[in-house]
Amino acid sequence: MTGVLPSQAIRTLIAQGAISADPAVIDAQIQPASLDLRLGTVAYRVRASFLAGAGRSVAERLAEFEMHRIDLTNGAVLEKGCVYVVPLMESLALPQGIQAVANAKSSTGRLDLLTRTITDGGVEFDRIGPAYTGPLYAEICPRSFSVLVRPGMRLNQIRFRAGQAVLDDAALTALHAATPLVTGGPAVIDTGLGFSVDLAPAQGTLVGYRAKPHTGVIDLDLIGHYDPAEFWEPLHSADRRLILDPGAFYILVSREAVTIPPDYAAEMAPYLAMVGEFRVHYAGFFDPGFGHSDAGGAGSRGVLEVRCHEAPFVLEHGQIVGRLVYEQMAERPAQIYGREIASNYQGQGLKLSKHFRA
Repeated sequence: MTGVLPSQAIRTLIAQGAISADPAVIDAQIQPASLDLRLGTVAYRVRASFLAGAGRSVAERLAEFEMHRIDLTNGAVLEKGCVYVVPLMESLALPQGIQAVANAKSSTGRLDLLTRTITDGGVEFDRIGPAYTGPLYAEICPRSFSVLVRPGMRLNQIRFRAGQAVLDDAALTALHAATPLVTGGPAVIDTGLGFSVDLAPAQGTLVGYRAKPHTGVIDLDLIGHYDPAEFWEPLHSADRRLILDPGAFYILVSREAVTIPPDYAAEMAPYLAMVGEFRVHYAGFFDPGFGHSDAGGAGSRGVLEVRCHEAPFVLEHGQIVGRLVYEQMAERPAQIYGREIASNYQGQGLKLSKHFRA
């Protein structure tokens, strides 16, 4: 079995004890090609982001960097601009040959809530090597908004892989010929499927949103609750361009509508740094069936989470800003995105996180 493990294989890993949790994993955590990870009961406020490093545990490093501890049992606020480490309820005892990669969930990324997974002995964020045995931790840094969290909240997710099943450009071109992967623009295939920014909407002039600098707290349990105007500044463009401000966070949308066939999964990867001083998309997993007709979609546009770096930068309509790397599933998932599961973003266009009113 080679490829990304589907939901039924994740259930097998749980049954075999390769994935364990306290309390036990619940059904709602299991996605078509990933497992949602849950926050534990304590958050450690730390001086700086860190990796454990080879031969060292996260607990050891926490002793070096901890400033204070926060009990999450009854809910607690993680403040904008601070760094926290939260032990997760899940732990791993991966078999040889199975590796894992983690990423923020879509709603987490859309709140500019930088969330990464760290492990004992880890030398990279979000990458977990074959046969890893040990606990998992979330490093959380709210960038735009302070957030209220509680134990059991699911801010990041983990995907399991057997071997390497990334499609090279030839295989991706063949897949696109058989099942169009993109509409609304050309298929730019170059180390993945390129996608561009939409700054010329078919109706109106609204092209995105910029996070306001001074806002209230967002309770992550409240869905469809907040007035977007209290947290976001709408952005309009009449000339098919947008100037990004250094340090600001933006929600934009891709020009193309993307499809992920049910036998594949995809991961968002940043585009070449040479194209501009900005980063796109912190939440990077696209599930099997995203935007696919079998799952009730007709292509779904990718929401772009954009942060500008040192210098103001002009984005132009149609400029390529990222790429999707497609991978073969080890087998078709028993459930696919948008049909068998409740999916907040199937068929999406420009859309804020689920916490805001439409």
